[in-house]
Amino acid sequence: MTRFYPFLILFVGFLGIQACSDQYQSYSSKYTFRSDTGVPDYSNLDHWAAHPWKKDPSDSIPAPLRTEERDTIADVFFIHPTTFTKKEDFARSNAAIDDPYINAKTDYSTILLQASAFNQYGRVFAPRYRQAHIGNFYSADSVSASRALALAYQDVRNAFIYYLEHYNNGRPIILASHSQGALHTIWLLKEFFEEKPLRKQLVAAYAVGWPLQMKTLTTIPVCATPEQTGCVCSWRTFKTGYLSPGVTKENARGDSVLVTNPISWTTENKFVERTNNKGAVLTKFNKIFPTPADAQISNGVLFTKKPTFPWSFLYKTSNYHIGDINLYYINVRDNVATRIRAFQQSK
Repeated sequence: MTRFYPFLILFVGFLGIQACSDQYQSYSSKYTFRSDTGVPDYSNLDHWAAHPWKKDPSDSIPAPLRTEERDTIADVFFIHPTTFTKKEDFARSNAAIDDPYINAKTDYSTILLQASAFNQYGRVFAPRYRQAHIGNFYSADSVSASRALALAYQDVRNAFIYYLEHYNNGRPIILASHSQGALHTIWLLKEFFEEKPLRKQLVAAYAVGWPLQMKTLTTIPVCATPEQTGCVCSWRTFKTGYLSPGVTKENARGDSVLVTNPISWTTENKFVERTNNKGAVLTKFNKIFPTPADAQISNGVLFTKKPTFPWSFLYKTSNYHIGDINLYYINVRDNVATRIRAFQQSK
């Protein structure tokens, strides 16, 4: 089982990936379905946070982008990050598939603010799954933590198999994810794509917010150019010069972590100015904040100077994990389109 890395994850902050709990509580009344077995049934659309056959927050487009060209050339299989975070719930280890509060929180945070970045040329599929509680990433009980993550991956795996059998029909695939979801994406890559026929359908994987070690994937390379396909992009964002305790331990062990710069889309250590950042999408989904952050690969992570946006002087943390996608939202959106076009041309 992959080693767990503590991050400062999921706080009420400038990006609004976690908005106020009252908001989620009000949304939760929409989620009245119940699971008799507790096991996800992916023939049931209620068990998908995003699905082309229903209207959901992943369909949302920031207002300034609503005139852009759109199509459904590819499929996006998006695996959301941890939204099961209340301390009092840790005893459960894994979220219930029909928990109305968690489902509302998932849909109106990560599905709205992250999965939507991938919807210009793709149909978005995002399964609900019995995600591991955030406490598992800090727990000294590695056996229980491994068990919780294994159960979560079992659901993700079953959802992906159901997607392949019922919806894919040979279409190009993009894997997209953040944090816990990125860990599950890496496992999907190893099980279903490495040295497998399905590799031919892989446009790219965006496994963001989890360390992708060089030794993990043997035949799928890190994305080193903006147009490269069949590769994986990964990055973790910190304030320039700051390394979390987990990253410090990685470096002390000599772990080699692969990183793609989400502005230049290369693996070079060159500093890329914020003027090349096309914009962030934060709490105000319909507003794009221009040139919010620069980017430079160093020490197995992505460094940026303190981001600039309204009231950013109040933002004190040096760990920008929660903003891995949102700080580079428009660049990510544009790059997905670039890779899809390159994939289509190569075929």
